[in-house]
Amino acid sequence: MTEEKGFQSDESANEHITATDSPLTVGKPLKMWKKGEVQPMTTGSTILVIDDEDIICESCRKVLTKEGYTVEIARDGLSGLKKVRQLRPDLALVDLKMPGMDGMEVLEKIKEIDPNIVTVVITGYATIESAVEAIKRGAYDFIPKPFTPDELRLITQRAFEIRRLALESAVLREEKEKMKRNFVTMVSHELKSPLVAVQQYFEVILGGMAGEITAEQREIMMRMSHRINRLLALINDWLSMAKVEAGKLVQKLEPLDLAPVLRRTIESLQPLAAKRGVRIESAFPDTLPVIRGDEDTLEEALTNLLINGIEYNRDNGVVKVGTEEEEAHLVVKIADTGIGISEKDLPFIFDDFFRVKSKETEGIMGTGLGLSIVKRIVEGHSGYINVTSESGRGTIFSIYLPKIRVDHR
Repeated sequence: MTEEKGFQSDESANEHITATDSPLTVGKPLKMWKKGEVQPMTTGSTILVIDDEDIICESCRKVLTKEGYTVEIARDGLSGLKKVRQLRPDLALVDLKMPGMDGMEVLEKIKEIDPNIVTVVITGYATIESAVEAIKRGAYDFIPKPFTPDELRLITQRAFEIRRLALESAVLREEKEKMKRNFVTMVSHELKSPLVAVQQYFEVILGGMAGEITAEQREIMMRMSHRINRLLALINDWLSMAKVEAGKLVQKLEPLDLAPVLRRTIESLQPLAAKRGVRIESAFPDTLPVIRGDEDTLEEALTNLLINGIEYNRDNGVVKVGTEEEEAHLVVKIADTGIGISEKDLPFIFDDFFRVKSKETEGIMGTGLGLSIVKRIVEGHSGYINVTSESGRGTIFSIYLPKIRVDHR
């Protein structure tokens, strides 16, 4: 038997290779494989060998190139990771003991770059401990030196089968999520259209255009109209969340003066504020520093925050809207004199479906999605949102939006 630094020649390979021949191999049991038998291969795929031993690299290249693979070589961890970023190989064979960055760290970095790359560890220091540790770091399998060409071919074939299954699974998951998003959008639209029509009929009747109605009938219809408004709000939140999941919530960013958007939003909510006995006070310039924004989604975010300030306020309460400039950001502040948020609830208010539960919030309907959507809209503008609050003493939301830099040269 001839052997050069851990790689056995074809002549020395056993006629039958099974799982028991490599006690540290991890994964499903190996099928019996006879020398010379033609196995299905994923030709045209790229394999990266990261090893500091020339004989290992060149021998792997020679064996795997014959099988139809494209084989790339890296002699250390850093150059290996560089090639991973450039080539995005299908499979990486990684030596554990290399100068500089060791194989364990390389495994972790590869998973960070692309989790779909299958990694197999090759080493001359095979122990149960190192095998287990390699698997924890993301390696699929383990091949100890010395190994034969047949063992290399077999473990490569197994690795590509795992990659194929993983990619197919990822495609199926994406298709399932796409169907789910499309279903939510379709159902939401189908629900919204008839509800809008019903709401319009209520407005006709309550406006007296269909004849006189009694005070009792008016009260009943107003309650029904209120419930439909809540249902429409829920549907709109569903649609917004579907856009979030599809990555389409914030799409059109362009230079924008937020002052007209603020004025329009405040004006549209004055009737609701008057109905609740709440005043909206504003203090901001006629023009504001230009930001890069999507007008529709920013108006949606501001509307959500103002509605919260109105709904969770007290009789004769106030909602104040103002702006500030803070270094690179335009800051929009919405402060209310409402019931506030307790310290224990404050960390969770931007979570999906979270709602503060207290005596003060009983009877206030909502989906628990409003603030979650606001946060996503702000983040879609490369900004962030802060909140300060205290039970019984009101709440202040601060939205930070990057200003467009002006070149004064």
